[in-house]
Amino acid sequence: MTAANETPDISASPEEIQAVDQLNAQYQHICGQMGGVIVGLEDVVEQTMIAILCRSHCILQGMPGLAKTMLVSTLSSLLHLSFRRIQFTPDLMPADITGTDVLEEDHTTGKRVFRFIKGPLFGNIILADEINRTPPKTQSALLEAMQERQLTIGGDTYPLPDPFFVLATQNPIEQEGTYTLPEAQLDRFIFKIQLGYPSFENEIEICKRATTEYAAETQPVLTAEQLIQMQNVVRKVPVADHVYKFAVTLARMTRPEEGKLPGDLQDMVQWGAGPRASIFLLMAAKARAILHKRYHATASDVAHVALPVLRHRIIPTFNAEAAGVSTDDIIRKLIAQLKPPQGRQERQGAAVAGR
Repeated sequence: MTAANETPDISASPEEIQAVDQLNAQYQHICGQMGGVIVGLEDVVEQTMIAILCRSHCILQGMPGLAKTMLVSTLSSLLHLSFRRIQFTPDLMPADITGTDVLEEDHTTGKRVFRFIKGPLFGNIILADEINRTPPKTQSALLEAMQERQLTIGGDTYPLPDPFFVLATQNPIEQEGTYTLPEAQLDRFIFKIQLGYPSFENEIEICKRATTEYAAETQPVLTAEQLIQMQNVVRKVPVADHVYKFAVTLARMTRPEEGKLPGDLQDMVQWGAGPRASIFLLMAAKARAILHKRYHATASDVAHVALPVLRHRIIPTFNAEAAGVSTDDIIRKLIAQLKPPQGRQERQGAAVAGR
């Protein structure tokens, strides 16, 4: 009989261990080549890879010039996937990204027929550049693609390539001429990744590379088929009951109606995270465990991914904004109060990682 915070057996088969080792080796190869192009941003690369392994999408938010576009394009070349960039503008229409039917004449029969011309959404990795700069009508055209991985146009349904990821960028300082993403669409993104300024040493290295003839050559590491296999490995990662409880409790604590917010946060949260947050916390924890060469997810993994998973799902009140309390501050306080539990998985983690 096991304790409430322990799992029956987390031992992995030789095949599963080999799959984890192979995935970790490929991830290290990707990080090594990314380091030749992108200076710093190790956490951002890890979070982006987690989103891809979870078959989900993410938002990258940061000031101009922080290599958001370069990061996405470089990653797509390393994964040997088709890459499409969409520059969102106020005059962009839904058909500009989904595609449209074109009337053509069939020279053999003389009849006019409609032929569908695919838009830029028909790719593996979609860079939605400045996604908040286009009206809601065009933003909503992404909803079906992100959730169902298909597009319905003129009564016909067209499947999108597999794998399919939307990596969107936002500029946090320009508000004029922008449109806030609807909550239903924000909830489809597993992560909202914040990009900060580089450190002093990293900025010197960036300047050296940008002002000389430095050039880094990259080679594809993964094919689409290999990436799909990696995604299947992530879904098989075991999770103990106490980790499930920690993830769900953390998500539910963000909801004011649950009455579990700490006293100093009672009037700071207007709306909390929904059930999709709990799912994404656990999926991201599984992917992070694999990237760190562990075949089990821990509560610490959940806590580590909590900021990017929850920060765009919590709506603060005016009181929070007036007091200078951000959603990140709220999440950190909730994690500090919960204190990730330690189960047998955590104690056995060193044995798996240190083989």
